[in-house]
Amino acid sequence: MTYTLMNAGEQTTNNVQREVKLSYDEKSFIIGEERVFLNSASIHYFRMPSQEWREVLAKAKLAGMNCVDTYLAWNVHEPEEGKWDFSGDNDFGAFLDLCSELGLWAIVRPGPFICAEWDFGGFPYWLKTKENIRFRTDNKTYLHYVNLYFDQVVPIIRSRQIRQGGSVILVQVENEYGYLAEDAAGLSYMKALRDGLLERGIDVPLITCEGGLEGTIEGANFWSGADGHFAKLMRKQPDVPKLVTEFWTGWFEHWGAPAATQKTPDLYEKRMMEAIRAGFDGISHYMFFGGTNFGGYGGRTVGSSDIYMVTSYDYDAPLSEYARITAKYRTAKKISLFTQALAAFLLESEPIGGSEARSVEGIRLQGREWNGQKLWFAESTRQEKEMFPITLEGGRTLSVSIKPGQIMPVLDRMEIVPGMKLTCGGFLIGNDRIGDVQTVILAGEDGQRTQLVFEADQAIGFGNDLHIRHESSPDGRMLHLDIFHFQTPQRIGLKAGGQRVEVIVLNGYMSDRAWKLHRDEVRWAIGWEDIDFDADGSIKGVSGSGGGEALLLGDWGVKGGFTRDHQSNADKATKPLHTPSLPWWKRKSASLLSLGNGELLERPHGFAELQQESGYLVYSRDVESDREQESTLVFTAIQDSARLFVDGREQGMIRQVGAAHAAVQLPKGRSKLQLLVQHMGSLNFSPYLGEEKGIFGPVYGEGSAIDLRRDWVSGEDSVHLDEVHAEAFPSELSRTFELQENHGAILVGALSSGLRINGREIPLVGYQNWFAYHSVDISGYAVKGRNTIEMPVAKAPLGRLELLTYDKSTELRGWLVVPLENEAGFEENSPPAEEGPAWYRSLFDLPAVPEDTHPKLKLRMTGMSKGFIALNGRNLGRYWQIGPQEDYKVPLAWLKDTGNELILFDEEGRRPDSVRLFYDEQSDRRWETLEEA
Repeated sequence: MTYTLMNAGEQTTNNVQREVKLSYDEKSFIIGEERVFLNSASIHYFRMPSQEWREVLAKAKLAGMNCVDTYLAWNVHEPEEGKWDFSGDNDFGAFLDLCSELGLWAIVRPGPFICAEWDFGGFPYWLKTKENIRFRTDNKTYLHYVNLYFDQVVPIIRSRQIRQGGSVILVQVENEYGYLAEDAAGLSYMKALRDGLLERGIDVPLITCEGGLEGTIEGANFWSGADGHFAKLMRKQPDVPKLVTEFWTGWFEHWGAPAATQKTPDLYEKRMMEAIRAGFDGISHYMFFGGTNFGGYGGRTVGSSDIYMVTSYDYDAPLSEYARITAKYRTAKKISLFTQALAAFLLESEPIGGSEARSVEGIRLQGREWNGQKLWFAESTRQEKEMFPITLEGGRTLSVSIKPGQIMPVLDRMEIVPGMKLTCGGFLIGNDRIGDVQTVILAGEDGQRTQLVFEADQAIGFGNDLHIRHESSPDGRMLHLDIFHFQTPQRIGLKAGGQRVEVIVLNGYMSDRAWKLHRDEVRWAIGWEDIDFDADGSIKGVSGSGGGEALLLGDWGVKGGFTRDHQSNADKATKPLHTPSLPWWKRKSASLLSLGNGELLERPHGFAELQQESGYLVYSRDVESDREQESTLVFTAIQDSARLFVDGREQGMIRQVGAAHAAVQLPKGRSKLQLLVQHMGSLNFSPYLGEEKGIFGPVYGEGSAIDLRRDWVSGEDSVHLDEVHAEAFPSELSRTFELQENHGAILVGALSSGLRINGREIPLVGYQNWFAYHSVDISGYAVKGRNTIEMPVAKAPLGRLELLTYDKSTELRGWLVVPLENEAGFEENSPPAEEGPAWYRSLFDLPAVPEDTHPKLKLRMTGMSKGFIALNGRNLGRYWQIGPQEDYKVPLAWLKDTGNELILFDEEGRRPDSVRLFYDEQSDRRWETLEEA
């Protein structure tokens, strides 16, 4: 039995979608003849194997999403100039086709800039090498390559637009340009992109986000402050739909930072309700499924000098990196089903100006109304969950249970079927015709008490088999019910005239496990925890938890019942999954000292200069010292962390970038200085896109570094900028430093606009106050002897502010720079070095996986330092055991039954004795197969 996920009437029986009319007005988008509240799931096809697309998209659909939005990543499609790849995991046309098959509309965001915490904001690395190029401007060179990119990708989008029978309904122009400059400043550039899309046949509406352009619809990106964002869009474009183009469900993580799990499910619900209350007619959940930064494609962002993305892009999203359902998923499902059930009202209604409803202190009420119906948003300001009395029009008083900070919808004479209205406080998640019965599904918290008031044109029939407290009006046309949300769903039958209505009351646990499916008509299943799918999109199996039978609404054609507690069913008991074992690792030393000769360079070169997209570079140079000594090296241009070796022994790790220093112990005589540098990701969000990576500027042998965060003067006060200062400084700060003759100087760290050296202002081109990191050579402004720095400071504490000085005569020239290739030849068993970087390889087979399981595989990197992971020739990404990431995704789609090769490169050569593969905790769940009757 196939249960497709299409909406009724969306798809013909031969799987070819018919052309549908698309229009819009100030209230919403109109698809066909119907207003649509867009619940959009941000899902990036390039952050998972293509074999996982169906599962992720289907689960988005089951959560009430009716749309998917995705970026296009230029750098995965053209990793090298002129070499295009739209196959396999990069076949975004196939991804859009799958969206269409599943009945999901699509929003395509081709950029060319996408941010997305993706390397270089989606630009291919080789663009950095083009002479005089300036990114995200109307620069001639830049637009030349953008047009070549559009020539490749736009035809794929064009053929899948809704008016061509596909599902693409919106296409975005650029991305978040408003964070970079005002609309007027980017007008020429944005018009060039807009016209490039139009000229190539894009005929669906164009959108922008955070920055507008004539001929496009601007959306807002935010997590909080919905009212302010809505008001801003109303001022700019009152006559178009109002979209939350990015509603930030979680946040990205970077190496060495705390886990980004600050946005709880309860807060997620509240923020969604704020957006709905404000009047937005579409919400795109960024991210709904985050995925993984495979292949070293994680980017780097602002806020400090070295904020590099971890390999996981889980994002604390509703669907986890492993496509597992989370508490946020259940929250998203509840609210999106709520918007589906009330879509017509939400999209037609207007804000209620006056206060027609009242409550006690501790509740804020805002409302919307349409066609005699009202919806109130009751927000609690109390510290405890309470029952609040709310008095509605006509003196009707209703008690509503609300948690602290929660926004509870209050339906006020909402028409659920012609001739019958409902008043209640709670989440209506279903109002569907199933057979000849109108089925109303109401979700509440566990044990919650809810008052329902039904009013009908005719007397309401009510069979009280459940012994629910109730009261009818004398004429029988009004029925009051006082119910509780129990673990067992309650089914309440009503009848008015010839219309039958069934009310199903769910508690929080059961509403989390309620699923709305589509075949020819709507079907509901209540009691299933998760759903698995075959490749053709049919339901392969279901799983649940808790005792009892699933509640199936509609003609399912299912044999027998379905016990939700599989693990307690002795007939279903099976042994746990056997995790693949990793045999003894074979080691191969990186042998930095034995690297082959190459062309000597006057100065170090970076990754792009050497035509290398990612990976590692090794910088080598012989040095002479007339005595054993410590010297301070100064790196004038470095953009990645680096390990420093002398004669093959590590002396330290350079973490600070932009410009940096490192102390090195040199023996007497000749020694070999080497630096091992991993490409940690290019800036994905910054006014300074396109930085070179690695080490690429002069290196000096005798320098010094001064931490400039302390000993500033403001009036009579001494100020330390590594301390908290709540108040603004009354005047600019100043500080002095000494400089010797023939010495250069660099300031690096959290500089501010208005910086002056000896009274002369230092230009900081493109300065933005949210970019708390700059590196500027001040050698031309400083003088021998005492110098004065003056600088306004916007905030404190500062993470870094350093003065690096160096003797210009000590430049180290003549460098050998070579890539560190993935090592082969493990079978040679060459004698390993006792220390230093090394590769490790383990060969393993994949144990048989029972058909009634749906496992996900992880690699835990306990005990390792920093490096990368490769599986069967695929780069799984970087690792760095400084947190917060501990486990790394190993896609089963990239495994073979036998002879899998796992390779680790570790910068310190730590042994992988504690590294292990394991299945996630949900992998042992057994799935019940649905059979045809």
